[in-house]
Amino acid sequence: MSCFDSRFASRPGYARMFRPGALTLGVFFPLESYDGPVARMDVTEQAERAVQAERAGFAALWARDIPLLDPASGDAGQIYDAWIWLTHIAARTSRIALATGSTVLPLHHPIDTAKSAASLDLLSGRRLVLGAAAGDRGVQFPAYGLDRDDSGALFRTAVSTLRRLWTKDFPAVDPPHGASGDADVLPKPSGGRIPVLVTGHSRQSVPWIAEHADGWLMEPRPLIQQCRTTALWQKAVHDAGEPRKPFAQSLHLDLVDRPDARPSAVPFGYRTGRRYLRSHLQGLRDAGVHHVVLNLRHGRRPAAEVLQELGEYVLPHFPAHGTREQAPATSAA
Repeated sequence: MSCFDSRFASRPGYARMFRPGALTLGVFFPLESYDGPVARMDVTEQAERAVQAERAGFAALWARDIPLLDPASGDAGQIYDAWIWLTHIAARTSRIALATGSTVLPLHHPIDTAKSAASLDLLSGRRLVLGAAAGDRGVQFPAYGLDRDDSGALFRTAVSTLRRLWTKDFPAVDPPHGASGDADVLPKPSGGRIPVLVTGHSRQSVPWIAEHADGWLMEPRPLIQQCRTTALWQKAVHDAGEPRKPFAQSLHLDLVDRPDARPSAVPFGYRTGRRYLRSHLQGLRDAGVHHVVLNLRHGRRPAAEVLQELGEYVLPHFPAHGTREQAPATSAA
């Protein structure tokens, strides 16, 4: 089987990231290491690193939806609006998938999300994968006049509304977002659907996620625990009568310049050398993980060096789909 869902087989972004039995790698913006909540985000440098990641063979570039800086959370992401930033990067790349990790659906009107997502998807050549979340930064909800306790219900409504806006002409919009079916949202995505990955539980049950999501994006966990999570996911998808769906996770990485360095903990990941990293990724692949998004913020080396080393020694083992013939010869170093 070359793709999980035949509806997405002709979508270059999704097809580049996901294939049963295989694992690919992506990377989060900002493509740099930084202390504190705010990155430098030099625009020219970030665009250069994005092009480098595409040429190295990464499957996806990820941008986060963080409307407001909350110093207590410790991270402002790529600072720029995710849709505008990914459009900027789309104009400078041609093959790499563009993913949101993750769009906080309750904070945005589904009409705006539907239009922005479809616009970026079409302008980038169907490269978008939409990571979606209910939101875990409580300070943002009162700023939008919302109660965070309502985020689970708002999330479910947003997912169903997005699908309706993308597939139907002049659809009704569910309350509380409106009820008029006298106007339409354009453009519509090619094929009427953009793949949606639910992030974490987003205040939903696993059976609901298995039925309504096109994949599951989770936080990093110890390998044995992630094995249980992927098994739970596969069973829930099967029980829902759905076709197989991919499983993805994030991983913070400080790649040191000693290939044999053993791992030590950093928040949500490891400080380690490339050989352990490669072994860990192989374990995740065998456990049923299909995509790992690396976050470089805790690194102590320049991102350009890290991307180059990953491209030479790690990515050949986990190539983006459709690029295997272009990957450099696998090195055991």
